[in-house]
Parts: sequence; structure tokens; C-alpha cells
Amino acid sequence: MTHPATFAGLDPITLGDALRVAGSPGFDRWQDQVRRTGGCADPIHLTGWVIHKDKTTGQTLHHYSTGTEPGGRLRIACGNRRASRCPSCAWTYAGDTYHLIRAGLAGDDRRDIPATVRDHPRVFATLTAPSFGPVHNRPDRGACRCGTRHPADDPALGTALDPGTYDYAGAVLFNNHAGQLWQRFTNRLRREIAARAGITQRELKERARISYGKVAEFQKRGAIHFHAVMRIDGPDGPDTAPPSWATVQLLGDAIRAATAHSYTSVSAPAVEDQPARTFRWGTQLDVQPVKAFGDGSAITEQAVASYVAKYATKAAETTGTLDRRIGELSELDRHQVPDHTRRLIEACKTLDPLYPDRRLWAWAHMLGFRGHFSSKSRRYSTTLGELRQARADYRATQERGALGLDDVEPDTVLVLADWQYAGHGHTPGESALAATIARDLQLNRETAREALAARPDEGEW
Repeated sequence: MTHPATFAGLDPITLGDALRVAGSPGFDRWQDQVRRTGGCADPIHLTGWVIHKDKTTGQTLHHYSTGTEPGGRLRIACGNRRASRCPSCAWTYAGDTYHLIRAGLAGDDRRDIPATVRDHPRVFATLTAPSFGPVHNRPDRGACRCGTRHPADDPALGTALDPGTYDYAGAVLFNNHAGQLWQRFTNRLRREIAARAGITQRELKERARISYGKVAEFQKRGAIHFHAVMRIDGPDGPDTAPPSWATVQLLGDAIRAATAHSYTSVSAPAVEDQPARTFRWGTQLDVQPVKAFGDGSAITEQAVASYVAKYATKAAETTGTLDRRIGELSELDRHQVPDHTRRLIEACKTLDPLYPDRRLWAWAHMLGFRGHFSSKSRRYSTTLGELRQARADYRATQERGALGLDDVEPDTVLVLADWQYAGHGHTPGESALAATIARDLQLNRETAREALAARPDEGEW
């Protein structure tokens, strides 16, 4: 039953459509579909059928067709990681990221990551962008350079003090090269660790492995930076002990040296009116050891995993840009994009023909950045794919039980199916109703999370 508050504040068109949906014969099944998607804001619509047959006898064990569904369609979750596009699917993505990061810090027996990984040297590092000009900020002491003590929610924060002298071109080119800069950093890091251990790089491969999980975040000024959990393992990964010389101090010193080294840089050539540029990490480097349990420090396994998961679902839209590719600059007016962000996007447009291989205009909505927002080294922990497969297997087991196929060996069942894409999204009224379902599910999740808060070994997600 739909709560009356669902319809409060809706415009007449949306209200009329919501009443139509709520009064339709298939409304209960529609609600069930939306709940199964987690309250997805932009579900994928499929049409088709699936048949389960006994391989030996040819007997039909189960038959399903979307012909009996509301509108003749099955709705499945869109899977978008961006919270601005689908909060429900983004919550699932954040949860997967949380478990991926935490498994690499605390271990996970279900995924063959031993708890002894807690004894390996590991740190939480934040690598930032350099300065492209002074911006409005909130220093720990005193006022901003403009003379104002900005409140935390002041939209001026992160914007240029003098837009006329701010290096917007340098800012978007840095974002565009940030992925390559990270690669150079990790290469140099291995050299620095080997040097501190007094061994060659070849010997390092035989004695230790450097693993990491990272996520990108946009600062308010529109510059990208990276948060990374970094760990030293034995040569075969988390299930092997690191060498005796591997310490948190050595890892932290190596990270600081690698970010400052001249090798850790990426160059953009001089083109027409643009000077040659060499990009390096900013001076605001933060490296903190990760603690296994609470000791008064905020840098615990659970806190780090939660922090990384939080930013895994956000992108440049946090600066006021669009969360999709931009067709024309006129779109910025329609969506009231802030001036500072607009200048960064315009810089992408201007620079695009000068650096055609960098595809700056295609990534203007990301302020030039075109790397992966979350990534990890091969042996850091489990993968997002494995986590999704585990969830799919769990749901498949549930479905087999619901279909009465528990006693039938999976290898004896032949599955025939035909699915066709039939669109996506909701009508205005469906969107309002789906948002209510999503809020109810979110409330249930928050309640469950609070119940787990007193059980730190279980995590937050």
C-alpha cells in the first residue's frame, strides 16, 4: 500500500501519473520489481523469456516470460556507480568497494585473504595536485587571503582569488595526465623501497610485492587527487609474510621520496600559445599508518575502508559540473554551472584541438580527468567482479529455492533464454514512487548499519 505522504508536494503531471501507476492492476508486481532493483532510479527494461529443462527427460521444470509482467517488461538495476545518477546502485557499489578495501586490510577467509595481512606494513596516503593559483580556502588559523572567514558551505571555497591569472589550462592538463603520473609514482616507489632495503629491483620482486587500492577525488578547486591504501607483502601477495626489513617507516619514507623525485613527472609539450609543462604531485602529501583497531587514531581499517568507499561513488559533479558528457557549451548555462567550473570546462574545449590525443573535450565533464576512479593492484585483495558474482550466486540460490529446484542438480538442468533490451528509466510518477521505495530501503540499511556499529569485526556496509 502506498503511503499518502508519497504524493505530497508533487506537481500535477507527476501526481496524476503516480496515481495512475498506483491504481494499475500490476502495481504490486511493479513495486516488487523496483524493490528487487534496490529502488534503482534508472532501471534497465528487458523483454524475453527463460526456460529450465531437465537435460535427460526434456521435462520443463520452470518457464518465465515477461509477457505477464507490468508493461510486459522486467526491470533490473542500472548498476551506475555515481550517486548523482542512482543513489541506490551507488550504495551497492560503495559497499563492494568497502569490502574490497577492508579485505586488503583485515583479511577475508571467504576470499582466501588471511587475517595475517594485518601484520603487514600498510599506510593510507593522499597524493594531491600542485597549485595552479591561489583559491579561497579555510586555513586552520586566520582568514582566507581575501580577508574573509569562509563558512564550511561557502560556494566560494576552492574558486580562484583572481580568475584572470589562475592557470585553468594547467589544471585540466594535470587532471588529464594524473593517471600517467600515478603509474610513474608506483614505478618509482619500487625503486625507493629497494634502495632502502639495500637490494636491487630484481631482488625486490623475489622478496616482496607492493599492493594498493586507490580512489580518486576532486578537490573543491576542481583538481584531482588520490587516496590510496598501500601495503608491503611477501613475494606471492597477502598470503606470504613480508621480509623483515619491511616496516611502516620504510614504506612511508619511500612514498615521500617517490612523490618528490624528478622521475615522477609527466610532461605536456609546448603547443601554439601554450607553454611546455611538467606536472608533479603537490607538496601536500599525507601518509598515515593504518591501525588494526581503535587506539584513539582515526586511521583504522574500518575508517579507511569507509572513507575510500564514500568517494568511489562521487566524481567531478561535486564541483558543479555535469555528470555526463557535454555536447555544447550552452548546456552550462541551462544547468547553471558555477563560474570556476565553467572556466575549467571551457579550457578543455579550447585545448582539445591543441592536444588531440588527450581527448580533453570528450572528458570536459570530468574536468579533463580520464582515468579510473577506483583501481587496485592485482594482488591487493578480491575484485569487484568477484563480489558481484558472489551476490549473483547468492540470488541464484534463492531463486532456485523459490522455484522448487533445490533438489535438482544444477548440472542436470538446461537453461534456455532470450532477452532483449527494451529501454530504461521511469515515468515521472514511477520516479516519485520508486524514490519512496528507495528511501524505505535506505532507512532499513541505516538501521542495520547502526546495529552492526557495535560489532566492528563485521564492518559498516
